[in-house]
Amino acid sequence: MVITAKIILVLLMFFMVFNLGRALFVMLRDDPDQPPMTRFLGRRVGASALAILIIVVLLATGLLEGNPRPY
Repeated sequence: MVITAKIILVLLMFFMVFNLGRALFVMLRDDPDQPPMTRFLGRRVGASALAILIIVVLLATGLLEGNPRPY
């Protein structure tokens, strides 16, 4: 379960970087026929929220252990 969750988190990170790059190209080209830049940035924010939700659920269920306190 934990390994599949980590794979999903890594794929979400790649998805975020991909959408950030697409938003960059849309911003640089400024083509009115292309979808707006906010579409790709919104997808990135949604993926970030989903990743945080997955991490919180895994920490709450005990499947994932957080780092111990440094002191």
